[in-house]
Amino acid sequence: MKEIELTQGKVAFVGDEDFDYLNQWKWHAHKHGNTFYARRNFWIGKKTITHFMHWYVIGRLPGLIVDHIDGNGLNNQKYNLRHVTTRQNGQNLHIKKSSRFPGVYWHSTSKKWASMIKIGDTKKFLGNFDSELAAFNAYYLKLKEIGEIPHFFLKGEIKNAFI
Repeated sequence: MKEIELTQGKVAFVGDEDFDYLNQWKWHAHKHGNTFYARRNFWIGKKTITHFMHWYVIGRLPGLIVDHIDGNGLNNQKYNLRHVTTRQNGQNLHIKKSSRFPGVYWHSTSKKWASMIKIGDTKKFLGNFDSELAAFNAYYLKLKEIGEIPHFFLKGEIKNAFI
């Protein structure tokens, strides 16, 4: 692992095999929400173009975004990057959640587990449930209905989740 200096006193971590290629440009630290990312700007005519360092490491795929598995947007080592959907990226947020399952949360007013899914720009409430697993089952069935294969099942992260 090597470090590439950025602005604002930050550094980006990259694999040894990517260092020389990436270090040929000046990169700066850009804060998006609570996370910093390494990016560079260049101009084509009068238009400013922005490229993120992680794109150079694993590329870009149509319809997918790059997820930093450990939540550190400056850790651009290959093992830490993967292509995911926007939904999958949102499920990898490194925040404290009330449920161990995506799409499920504790609804304190009803004192039940609730399930919600975002489809496009619309949030759809799926109901209140007596168990966390029942709420997750509703979320999973909705994912299947809209034609999404949940990445957490493909990777075997959730086992025996159904009631």
